Amino acid sequence: MTSVSELELDLPSFQGPFDLLLAVLLREEISLDEVELGEIVIAYVDHLEEAGELDLDAVTEFLVLVAALCELKSRLMLPGEEEGDELGPQEAADELLARMLEYRRYSEAAKTLVEVFERERGALYRSAPPPPELRRAALEAAVQVYDPERLGVALGDLLATPPQPDVRHIRTTVSVHRRLAVLREALGRRRTIDFDEAFGNEDRFTQAVTLFALLELHRRGEATWTQKETFGPIEVSAQ
Repeated sequence: MTSVSELELDLPSFQGPFDLLLAVLLREEISLDEVELGEIVIAYVDHLEEAGELDLDAVTEFLVLVAALCELKSRLMLPGEEEGDELGPQEAADELLARMLEYRRYSEAAKTLVEVFERERGALYRSAPPPPELRRAALEAAVQVYDPERLGVALGDLLATPPQPDVRHIRTTVSVHRRLAVLREALGRRRTIDFDEAFGNEDRFTQAVTLFALLELHRRGEATWTQKETFGPIEVSAQ
């Protein structure tokens, strides 16, 4: 097997398995600037020659990881001209981890598709046309399909503007945020308002939401109210 985890590295800046190098880079214990990527590629080629077999999945994984390392290292060594283009160590580690997770996600998806194909390869799907008796159609029915008058009627129905839908059953969206704006506008015109006079014609649901909005204004110190008797008029005043 030519798994990446079996690759042992002997570099001036690191000695050990390739997987450990990736973990060390993610923990920022070694800067990516110090890693000799060319030596890693040479070591992997030698590893392939010694193994004598080619595992396409393992080689693909190695190419993805090395390509990501090369891109990140080039961006670290050659930052952009504008400020903010330079990639910091933490950002480089996060991007490398994201690349590794993305490759792992696609690799697992590919394995799942292979398993599904192997499991379902014994099932055969019909590719032949239907039997002749099912493909027969009366001549009159076939001619009617090409009748210009019927075609014109069908196109006319498609081009006609449909009637406006009846939306009377749809309730207008009522929210505390919108009722806050209504209350502020009313109190802006008059410092004191009668709740029943201002909102008595609204439906009960809207009145309930308006009361919640009034409580929110009271909490914020923008308004208060008085009710001299039970079920009596509610006078709302701006503060």
